[in-house]
Amino acid sequence: MTGVPSALAPLDQPFLQHALLAGTAIAAASGLVGHFLVLRAQIFTADALSHVAFTGAMGALAFGYDLRMGLFVATIGIALLFGALGRKARADDVVIGSVFSWILGLGAFFITLYTTSRSTTNAHAGVTVLFGSIFGLSAGRASAAALVAAAICLLMLLIARPLLFATLDEAVAAARGVPVRVLGFGFLAVTGVCAAEATQAVGSLLLLGLLAAPAGAAARLTDRPYRALALSAILAVLEMWAGLAASYAIPKVPPSFAIMAAATAVYAATFLVRPFAARAHLRLRAASTGI
Repeated sequence: MTGVPSALAPLDQPFLQHALLAGTAIAAASGLVGHFLVLRAQIFTADALSHVAFTGAMGALAFGYDLRMGLFVATIGIALLFGALGRKARADDVVIGSVFSWILGLGAFFITLYTTSRSTTNAHAGVTVLFGSIFGLSAGRASAAALVAAAICLLMLLIARPLLFATLDEAVAAARGVPVRVLGFGFLAVTGVCAAEATQAVGSLLLLGLLAAPAGAAARLTDRPYRALALSAILAVLEMWAGLAASYAIPKVPPSFAIMAAATAVYAATFLVRPFAARAHLRLRAASTGI
């Protein structure tokens, strides 16, 4: 009995409570959004938005605004721009590549402007945007992040069925009256919000991993879309918890690295699990048919 309180003692730390609150909600939202990014082959969109997040945050700081405003305005705006320039509100590689190069150039300009004019006011802001600051969230920011992420989860669950229909068979979905174009824009906007939220947890450099790795692992473990959707969210939350626990236990390990290490390890493990599952399925099928 004496070991239980000591094991739970870290949960008494306010910074860890805030990280768990925000991190759990952000991870669940990232898992749900990431599933459809993988299913719709739009992972490159998330990669581009990771750089957009940094450029937006640095632009806001360079002009004296809160970096979170820049994060949300930039990621949502560029995500919708991807949809407007793409076909049927789906961002394609040519559009993303063209906008991507422009965003990177704009980011370089904002970095120069920020470091030469306002760097003394917040010298670590750029590093925070790049690598996240989940252990540095205040109670207010953690609650706000959790509420926004919870809203993303609810919205994704509400549109999951028509979005899945539009993803798997766009022409038939449109013929059945599904608003394919509106869904495409809506999903890109939600992806932009999710990218801005994930930046607070793992930083703009690593948010692609939080969106892609759990969803990729879930897609390898099951072929059923709704099961993969749930599994993606569950894996993302478990990886978030594992990363936070590892970073707390080993203070020199940044939480963003620990979270991504857990996500990468789980994804890598699916390459070992899936072949065994496939062979077991073949043996079961052979036994049932008498071969």
